[in-house]
Amino acid sequence: MRQSKLLSKTRKEGPKDEVSKNANLLIRAGYLSKEMAGVYSYLPLGLRVMNNIESIIRDEMNKIGGTEMKTSIIQNKEVWEKSNRWDDSVVDNWFKTKLKNGGEVGLSFTNEEAYANILRQYISSYKDLPIYPYDFKSIFRNEARSKSGILRGREFYWKALYSFSKDENEHNEFYEKAKEAYKNVFQRAGIGDLTHLTFASGGSFSKFSHEFQAITDAGEDTIYIDEKSGIVVNKEVYTEEVLKGLGLKKEELVEKKAIEVGNIFSLGTRFSEPFDLKYKNEKGEEKLVIMGSYGIGLGRLMGTVVEILSDDKGIVWPVSIAPFKVHIVEITSSNTKVKETAEKLYDTLVKNGIEVLYDDREARAGEKFNDSDLIGIPMRIVVSDKGLEKGEFEVKLRKDGEIFSLKEENICDFINEYK
Repeated sequence: MRQSKLLSKTRKEGPKDEVSKNANLLIRAGYLSKEMAGVYSYLPLGLRVMNNIESIIRDEMNKIGGTEMKTSIIQNKEVWEKSNRWDDSVVDNWFKTKLKNGGEVGLSFTNEEAYANILRQYISSYKDLPIYPYDFKSIFRNEARSKSGILRGREFYWKALYSFSKDENEHNEFYEKAKEAYKNVFQRAGIGDLTHLTFASGGSFSKFSHEFQAITDAGEDTIYIDEKSGIVVNKEVYTEEVLKGLGLKKEELVEKKAIEVGNIFSLGTRFSEPFDLKYKNEKGEEKLVIMGSYGIGLGRLMGTVVEILSDDKGIVWPVSIAPFKVHIVEITSSNTKVKETAEKLYDTLVKNGIEVLYDDREARAGEKFNDSDLIGIPMRIVVSDKGLEKGEFEVKLRKDGEIFSLKEENICDFINEYK
């Protein structure tokens, strides 16, 4: 893509009312447009990152047997009344609206009821189980405070998978597979080494659950790590009873700030019971379906990567989710061969299937370099008079600033080998 045609411009400063690092950088670099507190539009650069994250998650969900579908954002009041989660005294962050022909509907804030209601139409026998449907969709939550950028929005994009199993053993087997799939997602997204599976509260669903917490000073959560065993506990379940059951000693734990980037719950029959979601086993006996919930907020993951991997110059994207792998920066010159060479290089990379952003704008070199650092594409290739004299391109890695001088014939192999 040519930068002169990109629907995006960098900014020296973020919005005055934006206090979060992630949104500040993403807005300044041209990934997001802020509509209001907790509500952001994704510009072309931001959408490319989001699509890359979505592809990673889809791949990992499909590997463990997930079946992708698409559930409605508009939610039926009668469905939610069955689980007693329509009433504002039970759930206080609904977005609701009235229909012109009468009645009231809500905008999805989670998906348990929606899936249980749909699946009861398709599950009747043990032969129908297990099944693992999931979808990507926009979720709406009427948050009283929304000041963490895309870490906690009033509108956000997520993936939710729900497991439907015959019994606890079948459920637990999948639950362990889901843990590994989630670890793979965060590893592929570039923050695996800083992300821990933690023991957390199950809220109204179960006594305990598991969260994936990424360590960063910007985190809203507090976790305690036992560095010998690798066991991690959330502050919300940090009690003597729990520590004794995590064979842990309070003096041996290290406190860290972290961001929750994913969670998994065992739901048991909490949602199958109100929807009469049952199946007949081999003996013809009716049994309630065992459910589980597995969620990841894509914007939250994107924002967490920015919080953790950025530096004082801007964003530092991992190759796996970067909007482009290569940023060609043409240094404006009276020598027409510079532009011709840059154009040729751009065409060559595109023909070789390499995703590239080409800065073809009429701008000073310093401005282009600053913008390149802010945008954070993993590899920058400079086309300049100086390089042409040597017959080489200057290649700079955004991650560590390492610089290479490469001949044209070596460029594609170098790019493809860089992960």
